[in-house]
Amino acid sequence: MSPWAWLAFASVVEIAWSQSIRPTDGFTRPLPTLLCLVLAACAVYPLTRAMQGIPVGTAYVIFTGVGAVGAVGIGILAAGDPAGSARLVAIGFVVAGVVMLRAAET
Repeated sequence: MSPWAWLAFASVVEIAWSQSIRPTDGFTRPLPTLLCLVLAACAVYPLTRAMQGIPVGTAYVIFTGVGAVGAVGIGILAAGDPAGSARLVAIGFVVAGVVMLRAAET
């Protein structure tokens, strides 16, 4: 699998991991906490594989950027988080930064 495919996979798992944090209720609920920890580990492994072919800084920024945009998007769509214009512009900046970093690596 290519480093970029590993990074895409890691980023998707990062989004799932971010959504698994709240149900732990401050890490007081055993099963949600276990799921959260497993997802965290499952996000880091493909990230390390991606970093074998992508500079560390680039891989990490894209990983966290995609994770952040995904988490905010799910929050807006599924949890009723606010979707004000300032938040959407900020998300646009993150997306633009991720796209620019990817373009700089080709």
